[in-house]
Amino acid sequence: MGWRDRLNLLTTNARLAWQLRSSKHDEEKIRFARHPSQDQSLECHAMRNGSTFSKAYADSAVHRNGGSLTDDKTKSYRENGDNMDCQQDDLFLEEAEIGGDPRDKITEWQAGWNVTNAIQGMFIVSFPYTVLQGGYWAVFAMVLVAYICCHTGNILVDCLYDLDPLGHKVRVRSSYVDIAAAVWGARFGARIVHCAQLIELLMTCILYVLLCGDLIQGSIPSSVAGGGGPGLGGFSLTCWILVCTAPLLACAFLTSLRRVSTLSMWCTVAHMLINAIVLIYCFTKVREWRWRDVQVRIDIWTFPISLGIIVFSYTSQIFLPSLEGKLRDRRRFRCMMTWTHLAAAIFKALFSYVGFLTWGLDTMEVVTNNLPSTGLKLVVNFILVCKAMLSYPLPYFASVELLETAFFQGRPKTCFPTCFEKSEKGEDNNTFSSSPFSGSSGNTRNQRHLTWWGLSLRLALVLFTAAMAISVPHFALLMGFIGSFTGTMLSFVWPCYFHLRLRWYAMSRLSRALDIMIIVLGVVFGSIGIYYSGHALNRAFHGLPPRPTIKYPVQ
Repeated sequence: MGWRDRLNLLTTNARLAWQLRSSKHDEEKIRFARHPSQDQSLECHAMRNGSTFSKAYADSAVHRNGGSLTDDKTKSYRENGDNMDCQQDDLFLEEAEIGGDPRDKITEWQAGWNVTNAIQGMFIVSFPYTVLQGGYWAVFAMVLVAYICCHTGNILVDCLYDLDPLGHKVRVRSSYVDIAAAVWGARFGARIVHCAQLIELLMTCILYVLLCGDLIQGSIPSSVAGGGGPGLGGFSLTCWILVCTAPLLACAFLTSLRRVSTLSMWCTVAHMLINAIVLIYCFTKVREWRWRDVQVRIDIWTFPISLGIIVFSYTSQIFLPSLEGKLRDRRRFRCMMTWTHLAAAIFKALFSYVGFLTWGLDTMEVVTNNLPSTGLKLVVNFILVCKAMLSYPLPYFASVELLETAFFQGRPKTCFPTCFEKSEKGEDNNTFSSSPFSGSSGNTRNQRHLTWWGLSLRLALVLFTAAMAISVPHFALLMGFIGSFTGTMLSFVWPCYFHLRLRWYAMSRLSRALDIMIIVLGVVFGSIGIYYSGHALNRAFHGLPPRPTIKYPVQ
C-alpha cells in the first residue's frame, strides 16, 4: 500500500469517527450496533454480485474520481440512506449502479453469447486468408492475441472498481469512457476513447453490411437469368448491399440488451453450423492438402495486414463494461471471459489452418467463395448472410448507446434532447414503441418510447453504414487497417495503461512487467499495421496487389 492509499485510509477513518460522535448520526450508530462486527458484509452493504458500497465512501469516491459517481445517485443515497433498512439498501444500490430495470440483467451465458458474437463474429471467414498472408506466424498470433485480449478485458473491468477502506471492491465507474476520464480527464481523455470506440463500432457495422453483399454476389453466378434478360448475377455489389440493408433497418427499434443477447445466441448457432460444414468439406479433401504452401518466413508486406485482421476480430473491450454491469453475478465474469476466448482461439486456429491447407495459394478473402459446388456455396453463404445480419445488432446497439450518452441526454447535460419519451398509458401520437424488440410484457406503464426524430436518426445511422460499405469495397484490407488503428489501442495499449495508472501501488512487479510488455507490443503492431495496411488499401484502389514487387493488376 502506497503513501497515498495510507493517507486516504486515515482521512476516511477520521471522517467515520467524527460522524459516529455526531448527534445527527444516531440512526447510523444504532444500525452498526444491530449488526455484529464479524458480519462485515451487512455492515458494508454487500451486494450479491460481489460489489460493496458504503455511504461514507460515496463522498470520498466522488472526490477522488472527479465526479465519477453521478450527482443523482449520490444525492439520492445521502437523502434516503438513513431511512432504509439493510435489504432496501442492497436493492437500491444494485439498481443505482447498473442504472436499469432488474429484469434487464443477464446471466453469464447471455454475456458469453455476446462476447462470442464479438470475437468469433463474421471475420472468421477471412482467417484462412490471414494464413495465406502470414503463414504459421498468423496461426500463432491467433492464440497469442486471444490470451492478451482476455487479460486486457479482465483488467479493464478491474479499472471500473476502487477499494474502500475495508478492502472491498466498489464499482465507481460504468464505462470505458469513465475510466479514460479518471486517468486523462473528462475534457480530452473521455473524448479520445469515445471517438475510438465509435469508429471501431461503426466500422464493424460497415464490414458486416459489406460482407453480406460480397457473399451474395459471390454465391449467384452471372449465368442465372430469367426470360433472356440480365440475371441476378448481373446485379452489382452496390445493389446487393442495399438489398441486405433493408432488413437491418429493424435494428433501429432495439432498446434492450437482452434482445441483443438473444440475437447473438442465434448468431453463434449459425457460426457453429458454418464451421461444421466447411471443416467437414475440408477433411474430405485431406489427401489433397497443400502442406508446402504454408510459409514459415514473415512477409513484411502482408503479415501486418493479417495481424490487423486478427486483432480486430478479438476486439470486445468496448462491450465488456456494459456486459459486466448487467451481470446478475459479477463474480462469474472472469470465468466467462476465459472460456469464450479459449474457445475462440481453438476454433480460429483450427478453421484457419485447415481451410488454408485445402485451397493453398488459391484461398480467397472470403473462404466460402472457394467452395466448388454452386449449391453448397449458395447454402453456406446464405447462412453466413443470416449470421452477419444477426451479428450487426450488437455493434449497432453499442454505437447508438455511445451517441445517445454523448449527445442525447437532454439539456443541460448535452446539447440535444433525449430520444425517448415516457408515456403513462403506453400510447403517444408522437412516439414509437420499441416493440417487438423492447422486451416489455404485461404492464406498459412508464414504458420508454422512441420519439419520431429519434427513430429517424437511428434509421439514418443504418443507412450511413450501408453508404460507407458501398464506398470502400475491400473487406479484408479495410478490416486490417481498422484493426491496426483502433483495435490495438482499445484492446492492447489503453487497458494496460489505465490499469497501471489506477492500480500501480497494488500490483506486483510481474503484473506491471506484463502490462508494459503488452503496451509495447500494441504500439509496435499498430504502427507497422497502419503503414502496411494503408499502403495495401491504397494499391487496391488502383487495382494493384499488396506487394509492390508484383506488377500485374488484381483481378
